[in-house]
Amino acid sequence: MSIFSRMTDIIHSNINALLDKAEDPAKMVRLMIQEMEDTVVEVRATAVKSIADKKNIARRLERLEAASDEWQEKAEFALSKDREDLARAALVAKRKLADQAQHLRVELAVVEECLSKYDDDLAQLQSKLNEARAKKKALEIRMSAASKRVAIRRRLNDGRIDEAMARYATLEQRIDELEADAEAYDLGKKRSLEDEFSDLVAENGVEDELDAIKVKLAEKHSA
Repeated sequence: MSIFSRMTDIIHSNINALLDKAEDPAKMVRLMIQEMEDTVVEVRATAVKSIADKKNIARRLERLEAASDEWQEKAEFALSKDREDLARAALVAKRKLADQAQHLRVELAVVEECLSKYDDDLAQLQSKLNEARAKKKALEIRMSAASKRVAIRRRLNDGRIDEAMARYATLEQRIDELEADAEAYDLGKKRSLEDEFSDLVAENGVEDELDAIKVKLAEKHSA
């Protein structure tokens, strides 16, 4: 199983645990990102160790190959001196080194394969992490809006809004009563005879003044 697959299983496990506990969704998003960030650190640390192992194996392999070349030279030198026994022993030593080198090559291939997988896992993980970070703000906004909608719906359903509207209706009714009370004071009141004559005198005075102005204007035009 790759690191990326294991990380996905861990995240799914934590999400399910949060859902079972009815945790805050925002906390769940933060946990997802934290899990990804922790896994990136873990994979990179493992990759660093593998790179160090690869370099160490390469150095050991280089030393073995150098030693093998030396035994080859010794075998050739021994044969040149008619010492076949020493040449044979040198070739045996060379064969042992060749066996060790082959084991190291197998080990090196395994390390390189692991590094290739780590590279793929990190690329996928980093892509998902960048995506999660980009969506985090949008998710937080959506969660905030959803929470507010839930609060509004809860208030609409708990009767307090209806009670407030009922109080408002009562207030309107009270205002109507006060306005009606004010208007009631004018009911049944009739103008007195003196009021009628006062208005008539006032109107007559206005007419006389208006006629005088008309005469004055006419005289100006005729002059």
